Amino acid sequence: MNITRLLRSFLLPFTLLVFALLLAFGAGFVLRPWYDDTFQPNYPLFNEVVRIIKDKGIKELPHQTQMEYGMIRGILQEYNDPFTVFVEPVQNELQSNELEGKYGGIGVRLERDPQGSLLLYPYPDSPALKAGLQEGDRLLQVEELLVAVDTPFDAIQAALRGPVGQPVRLVIGRPPDYSPVEIAVKRAEVPLPSVTWNLAALDNRVGVIQVNIIAATTPGEIEKAVSDLVQRGAGYFVLDLRNNGGGLLDAGVDTARLFLKQGVVISEQYRGEAVKEFRVDKNGPLSDIPLVVLMNQNTASAAEIVAGALQANQRARLVGTRSYGKDTIQLVYNLKDGSSLHVTAAHWWLPGQEGSLVGRGLLPDVEVQEDPGQPAALLDAAVKTLNPP
Repeated sequence: MNITRLLRSFLLPFTLLVFALLLAFGAGFVLRPWYDDTFQPNYPLFNEVVRIIKDKGIKELPHQTQMEYGMIRGILQEYNDPFTVFVEPVQNELQSNELEGKYGGIGVRLERDPQGSLLLYPYPDSPALKAGLQEGDRLLQVEELLVAVDTPFDAIQAALRGPVGQPVRLVIGRPPDYSPVEIAVKRAEVPLPSVTWNLAALDNRVGVIQVNIIAATTPGEIEKAVSDLVQRGAGYFVLDLRNNGGGLLDAGVDTARLFLKQGVVISEQYRGEAVKEFRVDKNGPLSDIPLVVLMNQNTASAAEIVAGALQANQRARLVGTRSYGKDTIQLVYNLKDGSSLHVTAAHWWLPGQEGSLVGRGLLPDVEVQEDPGQPAALLDAAVKTLNPP
């Protein structure tokens, strides 16, 4: 397996309907190479079944790759760990991009029209715009991928992405007649922000920083957000981790360190290994700003590391509802075809809280239930907790 870097992140089980969110709720992604040429799997019963179906079945056998994927899923079902999962190549690529906070792409927004055709809308100063793509161009083909009404959206996104500097060949139809036109676009680095921010409508002295996923770029984005909000008059801050399913473990630890002066962020332990502590070794650049943290039942994994470390070190109060409760670490192995296997391999815990978070989560200091009819109520409670004069 060709592994180019170590990543740590967190994984929370959800439903197949929200598979993308399942991957975002991650804990402990650590990419590691592994190969054992002494292990020779032998599945005579499986081979017998394949021969029978091949010789006697009324239908053709599935493609070998799909059969392998089916075997893997069957093994993992029997393995019976909800956080050990297999991710197919397209989803693995998109997830990796999201966790890295950037990707090689052409800079377009994709949108389907009422007939299901896929339309392109280039971003300003994007490679797509510079190559001559226009708003409303219909995407017909990406390299060898023919784009139809039923072509999966994530497959199209993955086909458009690739190494920075490498061209991608598109066939587009341009209105009004939509005659096919071939255009080559050289990919460039496109950021995927994990953080958005604004001044609170209730009190413009309060800056609200919403973190959607804990990506490699998140700590730097938070620093940028605070700097911008301070220039706009903010002196108090709300870190909004609601519906944040996690991300990279190391990025979660570094995010917590931004706000701490000393102490332990988390401890972790792999099977058969000594406990490792992640400590704060210097004052964080944001360690003096007044801060509260918002969370809810979908705050998980690396996001729980951030919230929990700030609470455990008495740095910030948590406002909202009990978090999800996810404290295991997954090793992530990139497989030969671009898919990946995420294997639960360790646990982490907060300082002074060696017990498992599973089933209990983090408890808020100020409990406020979310009310769809009053979406600002939770933020209002956070502002009151800050208590700006």
